[in-house]
This record gives sequence, C-alpha cells and structure tokens, in this order.
Amino acid sequence: MTIAGPAAGSAQTTPTSPPKAVARNKIKTGEGRLAWMLIAPTVLLLAVITGYPIVKALYSSFQKDSGLNAATGFFDQGGGSAGVSNYKHWLLQQCPVQGGGVGKCPPGTLGHEFWPSLSVTVGFTVVSVAIEAVIGMGMALMMHRAFKGRGLVRAAILVPWAIPTAVTAKLWTVVFDPNGVLNKVLGTNYQWTSDKWPARAAVVIADVWKTTPFIALLILAGLQGIGAELYESAKVDGASAWQRFTKITLPLVKPALAVALIFRTLDVLRMYDLPKILTGGANGTSTLSILVVDQLQQGPNSAAALSTITFIFIFGVAFLMVRIFGANVTGASKGGTK
Repeated sequence: MTIAGPAAGSAQTTPTSPPKAVARNKIKTGEGRLAWMLIAPTVLLLAVITGYPIVKALYSSFQKDSGLNAATGFFDQGGGSAGVSNYKHWLLQQCPVQGGGVGKCPPGTLGHEFWPSLSVTVGFTVVSVAIEAVIGMGMALMMHRAFKGRGLVRAAILVPWAIPTAVTAKLWTVVFDPNGVLNKVLGTNYQWTSDKWPARAAVVIADVWKTTPFIALLILAGLQGIGAELYESAKVDGASAWQRFTKITLPLVKPALAVALIFRTLDVLRMYDLPKILTGGANGTSTLSILVVDQLQQGPNSAAALSTITFIFIFGVAFLMVRIFGANVTGASKGGTK
C-alpha cells in the first residue's frame, strides 16, 4: 500500500492564509493589542483636538448668522438651518437683496471677494514656490561644497528662516516704504505697496527671502546622501558639470525636493500674516486666510463655510501633490516595494 501519493496530494492542497487574514490574526495577538493600547491615547487626542473642530465648523457652516437681514430690513437673531446658502454665498457670489431673495454680490463685499482671493492665493503659491525651488537649489549646492567658512555661511543663510514672519513683514514694510531703503538705493520715491502688481511683487519678494532657506535646508539634506564616488565615476567617464547635475544630482535629490515643494505649497496656501502686515490685504493681495478672518468679524457661520471650502481646496491640492510626488516622497517607484 502506497501512502506517498495521498500525503503528497494533501500537502499540495493545504490552503494558505491570505495576507489580510494574517494581518487580522496579528492584530488579535497580544502584540497587536499592545500596539493599539499604546497608540489609542494619541488617536483619541487627535480626534478631540482635530476632529471635533472640523465637525463643529462643518455643522456651523449650515447655520444662519445673526445680523441685519437685507431682504427684510430687520435684525436677524441667527441660528437655524441655512441649507447651502452660505456655500452659495461664496461659490456663486450670492447675497441677500432688499425686498427678498438673493442676487449677485456687489463689488467690494466679502462675498464678491472669494474668487479673486483664490486666484491671488494660487498666484502667490505658484510664483513663490517656483522661485524658492530654483534659488533654494542653488543655495543648497553652494552650502554642499567644501570650502573655508562653510559653517558660517550655512548659519547666515538660515537667519531669515529663523526670524518670525511678523518681524519679517515689518522689516520689509520699512524696505518698501516711500522713504525706505529701496527708494534710497534706487533714488526714487515710489510707493511700492500702493498699486496691485508692485504690492503683489512685494509680498512675493518678502516670502521668498524668508522661506527659501527652508527649501535649501531640505535639499541640502538630500545632497548629503549622495555618494562622492558617483561624481568621481562620472568625471572619469567625461561627463560635464551640467550632465552630472541632470543625471546624478537632480534625480537623487528629488525625494527631498518633493517634500520641500509639498510643505511650501501648503504653507503658502495658508499664508495670512505676511500680506496682512505688509499690505493690509489691500491692492489685490488678499488671500483666502485673510478673507476668512475678515468674515469672522461679520458672521462666524458664513466664515465656517468659507473655512470648509478652503480646507477642502488645500486638502485636494495636498492629495494631488502627494499622488504626483508619491514615488519620490516614499522612495519607491510604481510597482516596486513600498
């Protein structure tokens, strides 16, 4: 009687546990329960600190604000469901009109300022981050080179990043003043923040001056992970400096550059204090954050709707950038091992 066949057959038909089942079994073990117990306080704290305000703001965005009702001419105590009227107020620029109903928000009102503020915010983000990436790459390459006094140069470059934003804004207010440093150097008497495009340029210049060292620092960290033997081999093969930069430096520093671009993009999209102090948000420099704060003084529920729209917009940009730069951020390519 042969038993090898059945034994072999039974061994071949032994079912294997799927990966998800294995993961569930690990969670049920003592080690998995201990892990959940350790992270539970952090998860609970995040839910209270982050989750509750988001839910509260979302609920408030569907409530009516108190104030003078233009449709009736009487004071409205507020409260009660407003439906999606707060969102229509911002996205469709709808405002109550005297006599009842709604109409187009007149120029100069906050409801009319949403799309202009959005375009200004996006413009600041694209221009500032692009300039900071180029200058930051140059600064990082300079700080990466070995020369006498390199430590002092690195410390000096990081000084603008260490200065508080409010102080930076006041500093550049003095620079762009009609009687300030810039006009003294140029021999002019131009009011730099009194017109739309000069005011926008002033905000971009101040932002680039302050935050370029942040990008340079992250890129420098990526450069220090590149082995010198790669450059030596490329020199032996006759590669030029530009070829070494495009074929070695740039591809290998992309993960650090991607992180820097993501962080700076999200930072500029939330920018408030720099343009608020430098220009007061006037002359085409009002960002979404400035608009939210201005609306808070008139109606918190409508401001909650604007905050929700801003949050969704920034979250969408962050999600898109992580999807685009995801392989570089995680250090793994598509189809590779995460």
